[in-house]
Amino acid sequence: MEHTNEFLEKEPVGKLMRMYSVPCIISLLVAALYNIVDQIFIANASYLGSYGNAANTVVFPLTIVALAVAVMIGDGACAYVSILLGMKKSNDAASTVGNAVILTIVSSLIITALYLIFSKSILTLFGGTVNEETYRQASEYFFWITVGIPFYMFGQTMNPIIRSDGSPRFAMVSTLIGAVFNIIFDPILIYGLKWGMMGAAVATIAGQIITAILSLWYLARMKAVKLSRRSFRLHWSLISRFLPLGMTSLLSQISLVASMAAVNNMIRKYGALDPIFGQEQYAQIPMAVVGIVMKFFQIVISIAVGLAAGCIPVTGYNIGAGRKDRARELFILLLKAEALVGLVALLIVELMPKQLIGIFGAANESVYYTEFAVRSFRIYLCMMVLATVNKGTFIYLQSLGKALASTLISLIREIVFGVGFAILLPRFFGLDGVLYSMPVSDALTFLIAAVVVIRTLKELSAS
Repeated sequence: MEHTNEFLEKEPVGKLMRMYSVPCIISLLVAALYNIVDQIFIANASYLGSYGNAANTVVFPLTIVALAVAVMIGDGACAYVSILLGMKKSNDAASTVGNAVILTIVSSLIITALYLIFSKSILTLFGGTVNEETYRQASEYFFWITVGIPFYMFGQTMNPIIRSDGSPRFAMVSTLIGAVFNIIFDPILIYGLKWGMMGAAVATIAGQIITAILSLWYLARMKAVKLSRRSFRLHWSLISRFLPLGMTSLLSQISLVASMAAVNNMIRKYGALDPIFGQEQYAQIPMAVVGIVMKFFQIVISIAVGLAAGCIPVTGYNIGAGRKDRARELFILLLKAEALVGLVALLIVELMPKQLIGIFGAANESVYYTEFAVRSFRIYLCMMVLATVNKGTFIYLQSLGKALASTLISLIREIVFGVGFAILLPRFFGLDGVLYSMPVSDALTFLIAAVVVIRTLKELSAS
């Protein structure tokens, strides 16, 4: 019997949200934890310490560039495949998946080549020259992480596509297995063999290869989408339809890169003017700390994105089937869930900042490390409730086919506000100005997002 996704139009939306969002959240958390786990093991290795932390912070946004392209292709294909399945256009759905695979392979090879050719300039751009030891460790880590980019991108692209095929659990498990191998190899290579930054990177690559292999295995056994050789012929008409639906996912990730580039350079500039962090032995601390704070932020945002991205197949199918009422019900439920996630995260960062920074080797560092970390957590992430609601709104608009609105709001938040305030506020508040940039950006974006949410709910209420 042919597998269909008709249950997406019939089951209660709350049940479907749990069914799709929970595996999606776990998948995204696991993907985020790759780099975070590396940083935890690095931070607690006495021969790496805050220099290794700073090096990890420098390289982190460069892995996000690869992730951004992968999720643009994957999320766009996921949304469009879901709509096509709702319209019973299975052949176009298969071609969309095939085209997404080809785009991922080509783009991953291009990114890998560019990184290897321009590695020195790229590391300098992202603050790697804060001091000599940080640059040395960043260079080593970056080279090996770059080698694994094709595997990383393939696994990340396939994850949402597998969900759109009705297999959110397999998408979760394939990512989870890779992460488990990363966690196993990290202490062996970093502490046992003393491979340092190379060891952390090689452990990450091993996990990514395993996830890519599992994703490839599933690709040959898809259920609702039946692939053939014809599916892998490029159709620009299809590509032009599904890529815009993933544009917000691209911007949400790329903008993080632009923001981190601005933040890292402002930290380097204004940290040098600080009476404490202007000293050579403490120069890497602000960059290491802000990188850790951003990692916690990414964990929370992974949950927020997972909640919304998990709704994409459900919403896309119902929009394709003409069930706007169910899309509206799911949107309201999503916004409530996003606010709750943000509230829990806010309580954690305001009440337990010392415990958070303790995970990342604070016991091995100076008192200035802990003091700056506590201040950073409490200021930088004080608008977490608004941040999660904003992110959920951006992603959900994609599933409704509102690519332009989603892209514009995301662009304003991440580039105009995120980069703009990161550059502007330090002029008036010094190093603390970098920390103020995040909450100011989220508060202003929420004012815009609230208007869009109200209008969207009204549209979905119309018959």
